[in-house]
Amino acid sequence: MAENSKIEWTDATWNPITGCSVVSPGCTNCYAMKLAGTRLQHHPSRAGLTNPTKSGPVWNGKVSLNRNWLAQPLEWKKPRMVFVCAHGDLFHDEVPDKWILDIYTIMAIAQQHTFQVLTKRADRMHDFLSRSDLLEEIYANWYTFSGNAREVWTWPLSNVWLGVSVEDQKRANERIPLLLDTPAAIRWISAEPLLGPLDLNSNMGGTQWIGGQRGCGGTHRHGGRSGEVIHGVMHVADPLTAHHHHDDRCAPGLDWVVTGGESGTAARAMQPDWARSLRDQCSAAKVPFFFKQWGNYAPLLSATTKDTMYRATKNIAGRLLDGREHNAMPEVRKS
Repeated sequence: MAENSKIEWTDATWNPITGCSVVSPGCTNCYAMKLAGTRLQHHPSRAGLTNPTKSGPVWNGKVSLNRNWLAQPLEWKKPRMVFVCAHGDLFHDEVPDKWILDIYTIMAIAQQHTFQVLTKRADRMHDFLSRSDLLEEIYANWYTFSGNAREVWTWPLSNVWLGVSVEDQKRANERIPLLLDTPAAIRWISAEPLLGPLDLNSNMGGTQWIGGQRGCGGTHRHGGRSGEVIHGVMHVADPLTAHHHHDDRCAPGLDWVVTGGESGTAARAMQPDWARSLRDQCSAAKVPFFFKQWGNYAPLLSATTKDTMYRATKNIAGRLLDGREHNAMPEVRKS
């Protein structure tokens, strides 16, 4: 746990779960994995989570359930952005459903904070959070942590942002449609490390990925019961025509895009045009865009050479894209 995180888009990290496994190219140089197998290898929260290899420590698929850290957000009185499981994956196969429920219950109680969840297991996230009885289970579990219980009035939880890591187009195609079909107040992607160009102007999965819900005012109807909630929006019958319809204005698009290059001794270079393309796609769709870092490569511009990448420290490379910082974030929603 770090009450003051160095990650540019959050304030604090909360690690009730540590440990993971490699599932895609973005995992290759995972900072948390290297740390768990070196400096923190003997810490109780990291011991036994990696195996040594010729290329360095690698996640072995085991996870640590750090119960002594579970209730930490309840102790933080000042509201803050909290990155959940920064050194693991909340929806890893080895994480018991009960632990995911406990973590969601803590997030429901600690409404003063905004929790940022990021996963590569979009399928499990979708299945777990789409359960019809989940809200009742959170309510029943509330007493365990607070000594009293009250009904959770909003679903999805208004202070939880759900995101998926998408390092390339293949991973975007796999994970974004599942994210957009998962109940969430805010949906976002972290394209870091960005390993290739990304086109977010897609409707794969039946929903336009970026800008998809911008025309929905909550006044048109899916053909069902009055008062039905679809993706967190209350839809009602048209009082004048009673015309029932549902179209792509209801569909939940991405609310936030974060991108950045890779850091570390084995970092792979991010091409500037990949980042520029995401910036421009977000601008066209009026979606907040956050450029986190260049990592350990930076563009070298000259009169004869454009965007030649050179090796640099993270601090020297900085986080300016075409001379400007991009720090846009969604509006924080409260119950």
